[in-house]
Amino acid sequence: MPSHLGRPKPESWANYKLRSRRKIWLPFFWVERTWEWVAYALSNWAFLEALEHIGKFSVLFAVIYYVYEAPDRAKQKHYQAWQVINTAQGKGGSGGRMDALQELNHDHVSLVGVNAADAFLMGVRLEKAQLNRADLSGADLRDGRLSEADLQFANLAGANLRGAKLRAVNLEHADLSDADLYESVLAGARMAGANLARTDLRQCDLAGINWKDIAGIELANVVDVKNAPSGFVEWALQHGAVSIESDEEWLRRMTVQ
Repeated sequence: MPSHLGRPKPESWANYKLRSRRKIWLPFFWVERTWEWVAYALSNWAFLEALEHIGKFSVLFAVIYYVYEAPDRAKQKHYQAWQVINTAQGKGGSGGRMDALQELNHDHVSLVGVNAADAFLMGVRLEKAQLNRADLSGADLRDGRLSEADLQFANLAGANLRGAKLRAVNLEHADLSDADLYESVLAGARMAGANLARTDLRQCDLAGINWKDIAGIELANVVDVKNAPSGFVEWALQHGAVSIESDEEWLRRMTVQ
């Protein structure tokens, strides 16, 4: 229902004069009455009513156009995010990559094969991300949240994953050699075919991990691991892992090897 309604016809000048007790106010009443006539004339002008309807249609068309263009805007946003990631390849620091990766993952865009080697991604949130064959070697992923992420065949060699949340992550055939997983949470992780050589697993939460088909665990440090499945520590030590509290002693053992 249109809000544009006609105004009532202004009072006669005689009535205005009756309302004025002092003649000094008559000029002001005359100005007021003049503008009332202008408002009255415009309020009954059909053209203004038509403009009001056109304005409402304009808003409707703008909304429709905005919805219609949404896929193109998303594509542009994703293209810019990939530009940030690709431009920063091979460089240290973040370079905007953390925000770009999180934005793409939030929109359920696959990150398969992404190259973020040596990137500073501390605290990154990539839960359920598709990171198969991603290169995250040497990346700083401390306190990162990658629970339920798919990291099959990913390169995490030398990555810093201290305190990271990796619940139910898929690390099958991933390279975790020399990675720092101190105090990380690996509960429920799948690790068949993974390379854990020289990996720091101290104080990791290993509840329910799939470990029996781990490809390599030589010189990985398993001292003080938490909630380890029955038989894991014994198996690890039998296959070359160590249980050493001292960093110096552990480094010495790796140097000797």
